Amino acid sequence: MHLHLVPRSLHYIEAVAEHGSIQAAARAIGISASAIDRQIKLLEDRIGVQLFDRQTRGMQLSPAGEMFVLLAQRWRADETRIQSDVKRMQGVDFGHIRLATMDSQVNGVIPRFLEVIGERYPRVRVDVEVATPDGAAELLDDGQCDLILAFNLRRLRDVHVIWTADLPLYCVVAPGHALAEQRSVKLADVRKQAIVVQSRALSIRRMLDEQHAWVFEDGPPPVVTNSLQLLKQLVIGGSHVALTSEMDAAPELMNGSMIALEVKARGIAAQSISVAVSARRTLPRIANEVANCLAEEASRTLAAVRAIGEPRADISR
Repeated sequence: MHLHLVPRSLHYIEAVAEHGSIQAAARAIGISASAIDRQIKLLEDRIGVQLFDRQTRGMQLSPAGEMFVLLAQRWRADETRIQSDVKRMQGVDFGHIRLATMDSQVNGVIPRFLEVIGERYPRVRVDVEVATPDGAAELLDDGQCDLILAFNLRRLRDVHVIWTADLPLYCVVAPGHALAEQRSVKLADVRKQAIVVQSRALSIRRMLDEQHAWVFEDGPPPVVTNSLQLLKQLVIGGSHVALTSEMDAAPELMNGSMIALEVKARGIAAQSISVAVSARRTLPRIANEVANCLAEEASRTLAAVRAIGEPRADISR
């Protein structure tokens, strides 16, 4: 069953924006190019502004066009919610959930979470978009995703936090690294090592720069990256250490390819990780169940990591 509640004009605008031209959109959705062009021009005439800048290489959304694409996305989300609720009334768990999360979680919590959803709710589709923490919050605020798993989420009135946990700072190293036998480290010890560090697109780097920028000075030049996967590979290889959280390195800590050392320093603020949804939108029941499932998996992963680390340092908090 598909309700097709999104108006044709919005559907056509979305298609042209996605495919870059009327002809490409026509081929993609099986509607004649003339019909798409006519609907867009009628809407432009009615509102008095152009929705696309028509260029020789294709169609580029105007600022007004971007507003209409956002409207179409919200309309489609409402359509999905209604469709999900109707299916639920018929005794079928059905839905389309959009999740935004961090790069570090794609080989951690997220695969297991998707396995659980596939087992419990085989008719539920989950789309996963990788974003920075700030980007995930923006996607949630704009209605472009339904839930997020994000680090250092700011407390906002329009965000409903389903689950959250504090994450102290750790230095992660390979088992064979010179620091690996220590129970804890000082930041002065870290500065002497080759460090791989997150870019300023990530909030942990901004926090470190604000409070402890000296760690990245005077020692070996750091490698800077916005990819947590690259960061972890450099640590696993033994050439670098990194300052991060348990959840960033959860699978590596559990399989023994990394060791987490407690960082001893004054004034280090704990990070946090949260599962959250928008407080402004009414989600279908299945979306709330999926969000609760994500919270359960995140909590279970964090508990498992801390259980492994207990013999080395007290990270049970």
